[in-house]
Amino acid sequence: MLAQPAYNGRNVPGMAPLNLLSTLPQLTLLHDPDSATSEYALQALQLGCHRFDVRRTDLAGTTLTEPELRDVAARLTGDPVDALVRRDSRYRSLGLDLDGADTNTVVATLVEHPELLVAPILDDGTAAMIGRPRERSEAWAVTGHVVDARPERLAA
Repeated sequence: MLAQPAYNGRNVPGMAPLNLLSTLPQLTLLHDPDSATSEYALQALQLGCHRFDVRRTDLAGTTLTEPELRDVAARLTGDPVDALVRRDSRYRSLGLDLDGADTNTVVATLVEHPELLVAPILDDGTAAMIGRPRERSEAWAVTGHVVDARPERLAA
């Protein structure tokens, strides 16, 4: 009987490392832990067993730079660019009206008021998507990439 090579936790002789076999993109979750929907997305991704990074977008986290905001806005799927702005009490107190706003206006607003960036946002390096409604987060967890899984989208 031949001796079996020992598994050292990194390689099995004759097999490619697992990271070379995976064609799935690296996921980044733009996450606000104060948002129940964002927490839901985080838990869904954890249960989905995909590799992903978490980048906090709340006041304790880091803000996205103008080039990063432009990049996310350019790759946004499933929503218009003005959906990147959270319509909460802060938005109302600033007297903003960004419905139908273009990318330049949205980015300028988010640079000046980073707390208005909606969360969660999943970025798979090719596309970015807001995690509202929650079905989107569930689909991300299953597929490992940005996908719009709202029932009306799936029926089309």
